[in-house]
Amino acid sequence: MIPLNLPVYSFNIKKEKEKSFIFDSIRKRFVSLTPEEWVRQHFVAFLAEEKKYPRALIANEISISYNGLKKRCDTLVYNRNLEIVLIVEYKAPNVAITQEVFDQVAVYNMKLKVNYMIISNGMEHFCCRIDYENMRYDYLKEIPCFDEL
Repeated sequence: MIPLNLPVYSFNIKKEKEKSFIFDSIRKRFVSLTPEEWVRQHFVAFLAEEKKYPRALIANEISISYNGLKKRCDTLVYNRNLEIVLIVEYKAPNVAITQEVFDQVAVYNMKLKVNYMIISNGMEHFCCRIDYENMRYDYLKEIPCFDEL
């Protein structure tokens, strides 16, 4: 896997029949090591190690239902009251972050109504704070630490 624009972390990776798997410490199991999963594992480690997000308040691959359709959120972060406060969408490093990607997360957020959204392809990271009063989102210069959410 390619180096990302994130700190380097050590992961438990195994190979079975020519396929690679990475241990997801949040889901507590090995998952297929895709380029998007490589980004997810690095980003979750970044949130936990650098931004002090408690791993117990991070959830990966959470299904939600919106307008009768099942959607899957890449990562959700809860506050200490177990309210969802942040949604993260990942793309593979070679996938450009476009308006379409932001729109995808915005659809999820219509259901969740979180205060923060992050989109990352491992090379670029965009963090927005949702301003519901003025119906807009504001880009932040950096990803907030957990206690700033």
